Order: sequence, then structure tokens, then C-alpha cells
Amino acid sequence: MTADVVAVVLLLAIAAYACAGGTDYGAGFWDLIAGGAERGRRPRWLIDHAMAPVWEVNNVWLIFVLVIMWTGFPVFFHTVFVAMWLPLALAAVGIVLRGAGFALRKPARRLAGRRLYGAVFAVSSLLTPFFLGAAAGGIASGRVAPGTAASPDNWANPTSLLFGLLAVTMTAFLGAVFLAGDARRFGAPDLDRGFRLRALAVLAVVAVLTVVMLFVTHGDAPHVWHGLTHGVGLFFVVLAAVAALATGWLLLRTADANWSRVTAVVAVASGVLAWGRAQRPYLVPVSLTVADGAGAPTTLRWLMLVTLVAVVLVFPAVAYLYWLDTHGELESLTDADLRRGGAGDDA
Repeated sequence: MTADVVAVVLLLAIAAYACAGGTDYGAGFWDLIAGGAERGRRPRWLIDHAMAPVWEVNNVWLIFVLVIMWTGFPVFFHTVFVAMWLPLALAAVGIVLRGAGFALRKPARRLAGRRLYGAVFAVSSLLTPFFLGAAAGGIASGRVAPGTAASPDNWANPTSLLFGLLAVTMTAFLGAVFLAGDARRFGAPDLDRGFRLRALAVLAVVAVLTVVMLFVTHGDAPHVWHGLTHGVGLFFVVLAAVAALATGWLLLRTADANWSRVTAVVAVASGVLAWGRAQRPYLVPVSLTVADGAGAPTTLRWLMLVTLVAVVLVFPAVAYLYWLDTHGELESLTDADLRRGGAGDDA
């Protein structure tokens, strides 16, 4: 029972990282395709200002995921990081380079330096979620089991590739929705309209990839397919679809941007929860159950206590930071600032 509770906490932490970190990765995706120096100046300036207050704190969720994995489920942690060391290492390098690129491109004095750091930030924002999604797909398809050696087939297979593409497109969707809200708050109606259209376009791609994923998992990951089409897993799939449709409807209207953000987060989080529920009772279908992969009972009890402390002390502070950021309390920016571009005029 304790192991099941810790497994639920792990899944919720993964969903939180997918939504919070995914929004930042999505912003990096739009930075990558924003255009040249002149056309992409204002979107990139908006991305910088939107991400600056929260991009570092979003990695709290990733640290929380790793701590729960290696303390609560050491067999699972060892299995995944041995068999998937290459995509996970590439994702880790991407996280580091992405942070460095974002932090260094604004203070860089030379145009060439700003372009280099910006390219590092943008490309890493694309590759990192792809490799994380590919690793998740390898787990879902049951290609990883205790004792499995590292192999390209573990993460370069149909399910992994689709999970990777879904991870990229869902982060792009979240990024566009949040950037549209920021553009509206900053008084930039053209950017608001542009990012809402981008969000709708990516939402259509997500829908197509989701349908394809269901067909592929039917043969490549049958246990997960069954979980996604039955019971609680199906409930979360339907919830994700309803939330996605609601987001699309809100994006077509001039409604409060905060509601479209809420529905977008619900859609992505429900997709992650559907995947986790579909794997039940396995950590790795169909070779490692939650009970078999769990650590010692004493460790699990202490982990639950630490989690409770984090819920009481840390999570309210993080939630308050998100509220301040989404309500424009941390930084004031107007469309005049976007058009002027500050230090980025010649970028």
C-alpha cells in the first residue's frame, strides 16, 4: 500500500514537470522558429520576459522526480538509467545547455554571442523533451526490464519515437498558450493572436499524433494500450480530450487567458496520468511491478514524511510564485518595450 502511494506521488511529480517544465521547453521551441533577427526580435523578447521569473524553479519538479525514483524505487531507477543512459544523458546535457544559453544570451555584448547562445537555448529546448519522451516510450513498450543492457532499440522504436514527438508537440502547445496570455497581458495584440493561432495548429498535430499513438501501442505496447482504452486510464484520456477541446474553444475567443492556461495544463497533465494509470500495476510493463521495484518499507515511510513536509513548506511557495508570474506581479512589460527590444534591438 505504501509503495502504491509513493508511485502515485511519483506520477504526480512527473505530471507537474511535464506542465511546468514543458511550458518553458515550448517557449524555446517557438524561439527556435521565431524567424530572423528582425522578424523574431519581439517574440524572443516576449519569451525572455515570460520565462525569466520561473524557468529555474521549474526544475524543482525534475529533482523531486529523481529523488523519489532513486529512494522509493531503486530497482526501477537502476533499470531505467542503465538501459536508457544515452537518451537520458542527452536530455541532461540539453537541460544544462538550455539553461546556460538562456542565461547568457541576454548579457552577451556581441551579436554573434547572442545568436550562438540563443541557438543553444532553442535547439536544446527541442531535443530535451524529445529524448525524455523517447525514454518514457521505451518504458511503456516494455523494452526495459531488470538486467536489460543499453541498446538503441530501447528508445529508438515506434512507441518511443511517437512519445518523443508527442512530448515536443505538447510542450509547444503549452508554450504557445502561455505566451499568448503573456502577450495579452503586456498589451501586444498581434503577438497574442499569433501565438493563439500557433497553439491551435499544434493542438491539431497533437490530436493526430495521439490517434496514431493509440494504433501503434495496440501492437507495440499492448498492456499500455489496454490501460488507455479501459477503466481509469480511459477516463483520463477522455478528460485530456475534453480539456484540449475547451482550450481550443477558449483560444478562438477573446476570453480571459488564464482559463485557457488552466485547460491546457489539465489536458497535458491528464495525458501523463493516463499513461501512468495504463501501466498499473507495473513500473515497467510487464516485468517490474510497483511492489517488486519498491525500496525498503522504512525508506518509503520516511519518503512519504519528506513529501508531506515538501507539500506544506515548498509547494505553496512555488504555487504562489506561479500566481505572481501569471498575474503580472513580478515584472511590468508593455508593447512599447517589445517594439523597442531593449538590449536586443540589434539581435
